[in-house]
Amino acid sequence: MTSIHKHVQATMDELVNWLVKNQTANGSWDLCFETGVKTDALTLILLRSFNIKRPNVEQEIGDRLLHRRTKEGTWKLFSDEREGNLSETIEATLALLYIGKMNMDDRLLQKTREFIISQGGPREAGGLTRVLLTLLGHGSWSDFPKIPVEFFLLPLQSPVHFFDFVGYTRVHTAPIMIAADQKYCVELDGMWEINDWLPYTKALFKPDPHIRFWTKKEIERALGSDFKRFSIHGRSLKWGERFMLNRIESDGTLYNYLTSTFLMIYGLRALKYDATHPVIEKAIQGILNMAYPMQTGMHIQETTANVWNTSLILYAIQTAGLPAHHICVQKGLRYLNEKQHTKKGDWSINNPYAPPGGWGFSDCNTINPDVDDTSACLRAFAPSVSQGEYQETWNRGLSWLQSMQNQDGGWPAFEKNMNKSWHQLLPFKEGKYVYGDPSTADLTGRTLEFMGTTLGWGRERPEVEKGYQWLKQNQLTSGAWSGRWGIAYIYGTWAALTGLAAIRVSKQEEMVQKAVKWLYQIQLSDGGWGESCYSDLKEAYVPLKNSTTVQTAWALDALIAYHSTPNDVIRRGIERLLFLVHEKKEAETYPVGAGLAGQMYIYYHSYPYIFPLLTFARYQRKYSSSGGG
Repeated sequence: MTSIHKHVQATMDELVNWLVKNQTANGSWDLCFETGVKTDALTLILLRSFNIKRPNVEQEIGDRLLHRRTKEGTWKLFSDEREGNLSETIEATLALLYIGKMNMDDRLLQKTREFIISQGGPREAGGLTRVLLTLLGHGSWSDFPKIPVEFFLLPLQSPVHFFDFVGYTRVHTAPIMIAADQKYCVELDGMWEINDWLPYTKALFKPDPHIRFWTKKEIERALGSDFKRFSIHGRSLKWGERFMLNRIESDGTLYNYLTSTFLMIYGLRALKYDATHPVIEKAIQGILNMAYPMQTGMHIQETTANVWNTSLILYAIQTAGLPAHHICVQKGLRYLNEKQHTKKGDWSINNPYAPPGGWGFSDCNTINPDVDDTSACLRAFAPSVSQGEYQETWNRGLSWLQSMQNQDGGWPAFEKNMNKSWHQLLPFKEGKYVYGDPSTADLTGRTLEFMGTTLGWGRERPEVEKGYQWLKQNQLTSGAWSGRWGIAYIYGTWAALTGLAAIRVSKQEEMVQKAVKWLYQIQLSDGGWGESCYSDLKEAYVPLKNSTTVQTAWALDALIAYHSTPNDVIRRGIERLLFLVHEKKEAETYPVGAGLAGQMYIYYHSYPYIFPLLTFARYQRKYSSSGGG
């Protein structure tokens, strides 16, 4: 074994040991799902709205917010964001002002205001930020481009209906529609002073004369005569209320998301729920249970990532050589087995004949499974299934995964065949990212990788052939693929290439050669790979100055899949990855997960362990016996 392979093996052992040591008692890995400051700010505002006294919580969240403020009085979503992020800056400032951790004499507050003005004011912020401002009385619901609540009642047979939105959008949209209908807002102490400071709060939602949603009368006409003898408006509000209540998880949150739960609480208040109603109190506690201690204070997560972390870690440590009978693996599999879904959720509307069997992302998720978590969990179970264990769990999960393929051949995240053309007509700039759930290169590539590597399937299988054709048709002219749930072109290209290699697509195929060449071309001078979150915003590849741990691991994994011996590009990349893992440079904290373009990016605390470990393991497996590298 050469010195480089010895170094790789030693690093693998360190990573495995750290992961085994940090498993929780229930078998999962509770590692932080860290976003920017949006969720922290919303939590502080929620506590103040309900006059809930949690001094330690406010202090620790406030400390994190102040720690992340730049010298220019702004907040950033990612380190290379130039001046700052408009939405994050507005939300963080509001929260600190409302809890009294910042006052109008703050020396940076004028700079903050100047930045907000330079960006076009609050009207240019993200949709959720503008909704927040309206809920707090800093804007008017009369400016809001409302979807009438009567829209809830349109049947599934209608040309458009509420369930044309994907699930995570529905649970955010429903409470907003209710609050807008009731023109609900809460005025907190200091509101008028803050309102005087905020620039351009009038007309937060600019009307577009070319875009119009159905009016109430048009919707009533579409509903038909059966509804005319009832109060359609009252029925609509009741429907929206039931919709939210029926999707509350055991921890009190709506769909296990903080932001949707936050909005639900205000939506229920708009429906005259008392502030001390058990549903609201449990929802607030569910949000507080998302707290994660950080070195610089407390972070309130958008959700927990326990199922995702656990499935990926189990797969990684087994790929690195830990046997399936190891106590750590067995504890993790028992946890995942308990988290497999056993009841149908909204996903079944477009997939009615498939029995439940998928997995969701977070610890308390029981009705919102997704394709990526399901294939990740199946990877984790595979070695034990080959030894005769968890066969029923495996069969149910695989059946659900197969059933989720879209008609176009690709795979969505949450719900199949949800790419509706009318979404493009709605007046929210971020809408194209969240309204539907189209096939994506990352989901399609990773599903093919599972089918090829774990199941041994190739293009003789019709579902594999359809997935292959989707990737072929959706490759960009550069040779890359764009990923939806990660940053962005490196992520998508890694998923696509490893998927194609797993189903035995030849390196000689043009699309493979183009993709490999693209990865060669974007290797940085330090030997690694690094891509900015600006790629997601600009929809074009934007490099970082320095490489990141996770993106370097992704690029290397893709190249290893298509090289029988390591070339200079791979050798330099491995050396850089070893350096990044051991030096623990700032690049590790760069967010490489994508939530909503320009508004939410994710730094997974598990990723700098998982993906280097997988890449090193595959490097060793492929090259160490030949002495390559």
